[in-house]
Amino acid sequence: MTQQPPVIALVTAREARALDEDLPPLEAALANAGVDVRIVDWDDAHTNWSAFDLALLRSTWDYTMRLPEFLIWAEHASEATRLANPLALVRWNTDKHYLGELAGAEVRTVSTTFVEPGESAARAINEFLLAEAASEFVVKPAVSSGSRDTQRYGRRELEAATVHIKRLLNAGRSVLLQPYLERVDADGETALIYFGGRFSHAVRKGPILQRGAGATKALFAPEQISPRVAKLDELRTGERALAAIPFDMPLYARVDLIRDPDGAPRVLELELTEPSLFFAHAPDSVERFVALILDYHTDGGA
Repeated sequence: MTQQPPVIALVTAREARALDEDLPPLEAALANAGVDVRIVDWDDAHTNWSAFDLALLRSTWDYTMRLPEFLIWAEHASEATRLANPLALVRWNTDKHYLGELAGAEVRTVSTTFVEPGESAARAINEFLLAEAASEFVVKPAVSSGSRDTQRYGRRELEAATVHIKRLLNAGRSVLLQPYLERVDADGETALIYFGGRFSHAVRKGPILQRGAGATKALFAPEQISPRVAKLDELRTGERALAAIPFDMPLYARVDLIRDPDGAPRVLELELTEPSLFFAHAPDSVERFVALILDYHTDGGA
């Protein structure tokens, strides 16, 4: 009997389809490997998710604006098929409170103060600035991606920053306060990409938050991406961050790092839900990822 090819959904969002540079090479590589591959919007009400052997989250980049709806969908999809990365991991990773857990596990992260709805924005920012020596700081929501609703401020811009925090809190959104680590202006960020817990490749992400610029209103802020050779201290920090994940090793992961004033790499974000994997900047990376996907499908995602 001829074995039927696996049917795999690459899950995206309608607005992201034309923006996800990883989708075309991934779709082509899966098709070349004999997979019946389809690109599907996560919120397409007409999709029968049980028709797929695997639903692979790729560019669901509008989820931060619709998180409760997205998590309900993810639960539904995971009951109908195998979801990668899995539901529990997605729930954990879509809220940046996980940074507190990583710090508690002695992972070197960017110093983060959380401000919760009902708390005083003015008091929180004053206490934060007393504790931090940085001349600039960042305000961002705990549920965010693509730098939306994220802004950089100087110490003389407290009124504007307080208004920003109040707006987020009044909308029921938790807020992160972080020092702006100025080395990013020269060094950029280092993004480490892992497949099945194994390091694949790294890229440099240029600085995004410009002084005096408002937060992006687009799906994500434009990024300048180039290949980068990861340094040993970055790889060690990335491995420590992955080891601290309170779940099985994910199919794919990206660890975004930034160096502090002492030159040490710190975790800015741990991207486990819908990260760009930057196949174009690493030869053979998409083929290696497809091989892992097929193994994952064969062994049942164990």
